[in-house]
Amino acid sequence: MIRLCSRLALIAAFAALPFACLGAAVGTGSHFKGPVGLQLYSLRGLFLKNGPTTLDAVKAYGVREVELAGTYKQSPAEFRKELDARGLVPISGHFPFDRFRDDPEGIAKDAKILGLKYAGCAWIPHKDTFTLADAKAAAAVFNRAGDVLAKEGIKVFYHCHGYEFKPGVAGEGLTTMDVLMTETNPKTVTFEMDILWVIHPGEAPEKWLAKYPGRWELIHLKDYRKGLPTGIHTGKTDPENDVVLGTGQVNWPVVLAAAKKYGVKHYFIEDESAAAAAQIPLSLRYLEQVRW
Repeated sequence: MIRLCSRLALIAAFAALPFACLGAAVGTGSHFKGPVGLQLYSLRGLFLKNGPTTLDAVKAYGVREVELAGTYKQSPAEFRKELDARGLVPISGHFPFDRFRDDPEGIAKDAKILGLKYAGCAWIPHKDTFTLADAKAAAAVFNRAGDVLAKEGIKVFYHCHGYEFKPGVAGEGLTTMDVLMTETNPKTVTFEMDILWVIHPGEAPEKWLAKYPGRWELIHLKDYRKGLPTGIHTGKTDPENDVVLGTGQVNWPVVLAAAKKYGVKHYFIEDESAAAAAQIPLSLRYLEQVRW
């Protein structure tokens, strides 16, 4: 499997070379202006095999902005040095919820070394249902962490994961996503919309962007395979259900137009499938051609 992933990374790097000369314009076109970056978790298997070679492949895609999810056995300073050497700019990074709760100062220190503008969390521990009490407690954690990280000029964010959209959990007509939005400080806490994790529970991303304009500063561009069910609130699906942008269930022209209108600042492709290395250049090509 590792050998296969390495081959895919090499193929993807060569496939992306035509984009590299475009620099910051990679993945953008006459309608979608980006900027588009890459969530490095997409290539997590390759990073564990050979981090520097994988970062070379990321550079070959032509993207400049990246989002982190760990530093793959390197210190923050060492990983930042590798990024700098390739002209890759770390915008945001994911950290475990318990660190936001117990060690926001440590996150602030690591995020500052890495040069991050945003530090976020992609999963809040909970039992079968993410409850109103869970949401209120998490909002308090994010607010406290937001105050700490703001001293370093860093904004906290929460990345939605599908389970927060279950109807009625927070009262009639409300979800726990509404609670997280309304009970966090917009000056220090923002949100990252993972498009797949809005489609998967049966929601419309453009409606949530419009409902809370300016609160979704980050987006994960991720498509969900056609023909699969929605209306699911587990926050779990097979990673192989991540497909090339424009080939799944997402109405990208509508979503991207809403993102532009309602204040999204950074876009990151995230592809968790085993074929991510080969699919990423195709997703970049789609973004260059999409129209609305």
